[in-house]
Amino acid sequence: MLRDLLYNVNITATSGNLELAIGGLCIDSRAVEKGCCFVAIDGSMADGHDYVESAIAAGAVAIICERLPAKINDGIAYVQVASAAKAAGLMANQFYNEPSKKLTLIGVTGTNGKTTVATLLYNLYTYMGHKCGLVSTVENKIGTEIIPSTHTTPDAITLNALLAKM
Repeated sequence: MLRDLLYNVNITATSGNLELAIGGLCIDSRAVEKGCCFVAIDGSMADGHDYVESAIAAGAVAIICERLPAKINDGIAYVQVASAAKAAGLMANQFYNEPSKKLTLIGVTGTNGKTTVATLLYNLYTYMGHKCGLVSTVENKIGTEIIPSTHTTPDAITLNALLAKM
């Protein structure tokens, strides 16, 4: 239910039914399918608020946004939040049943060598017999399954989906 996904999200206003079943979360209106919740994030390249109507036309049943649109459609749930980016992370965590709590995570930070170190750790722990996953710039892995990496850093929804599969 949408209401359950909003756990810990800083909500400023709502419109519509929050007791909707949600089939997926999207921050890209081109990826929206029927039953999805679209999170309109104001990013550096585009403002998700400009794509709310496209998301609804593609089947979104709920919109998470920082600014409510001028046109409120019947049958669509709107949730205004303080930060759509933060809401996407919190909602993805709930949607995928808190996957990070079920794993031991190792994060690698720094300026250079993160992918190399992460890959070496993945190979080391795999060789030692542990079930491992890898999130990197080059590729993502779940066990031996290779999942192409499309961005340097996956968005919160993609990251939680990967962790849930791991």
